[in-house]
Amino acid sequence: MPELPEVETTRRGLAPVATGRTVRAVHVRERRLRWVLPPDFERELTGQRIQSIGRRGKYLLFVMDRGTLIVHLGMSGSLRIVAADTPPAAHDHVDLVLDSGRAMRFNDPRRFGSMHYTTENPQRHPLLASLAPEPLTEAFDGDYLYRRARRRRVSLKQFLMNSQVVVGVGNIYASEALFRARLRPRRAAGRLSQRECARLAFAIKRVLAHAIKVGGTTLRDYVNAEGEPGYFRQKLYVYERAGRACRRCGTKIRQTRQGARSTYWCPNCQR
Repeated sequence: MPELPEVETTRRGLAPVATGRTVRAVHVRERRLRWVLPPDFERELTGQRIQSIGRRGKYLLFVMDRGTLIVHLGMSGSLRIVAADTPPAAHDHVDLVLDSGRAMRFNDPRRFGSMHYTTENPQRHPLLASLAPEPLTEAFDGDYLYRRARRRRVSLKQFLMNSQVVVGVGNIYASEALFRARLRPRRAAGRLSQRECARLAFAIKRVLAHAIKVGGTTLRDYVNAEGEPGYFRQKLYVYERAGRACRRCGTKIRQTRQGARSTYWCPNCQR
């Protein structure tokens, strides 16, 4: 699933191409995304100018003249810039054709992604209203993590993947941040010391910033706005490296299941 670095990389790729452009047409080939696109979806967007492109957690926010388009890439989605006359491929579900002759094309093989148009404050939308602080802001630090973790029995891995604790840290980056913080994923969140929380917050910021710098992580489906893969996979310390030597100490990386998701860790480096 695209996580915060992949979504931010997509935003940065789209912004210089789409900002300031007017949507001349909307072509919907498949309405049945995670939530079915409403009948007036095309009419609402056509003719509007894209003023800016932002991000909240894993959601892209296209601020337009009269409202905001909220896009989630789901588990396998991508939003790319193509020439407007490029023939659609399989799973190319939606095109937003711009006045430049180019189009933003939404592709999603699993159709778990979604698009929502609202004329209200997007931060009050049900999908965004309860989201936690952004991990790359000053609001997210060790003191914040310590307050949220106190008396919590949930495992550290599950704690970090809760979007009401911190947004955008999914399976890949939770495993990688815990390795960098030298913390085992099954430890109870409530047992962390303030020093460990500070170390973990720093690790989360560092791993996300590094992933954004190299364009995110491509494991299977993800491509950025130019259709290129992300290269952070080459930098992974533990994720999908079960049975291979730890890059730091040489111990074999282990794998287990937590909440129906794979978790990876080094039994020597992480305590």
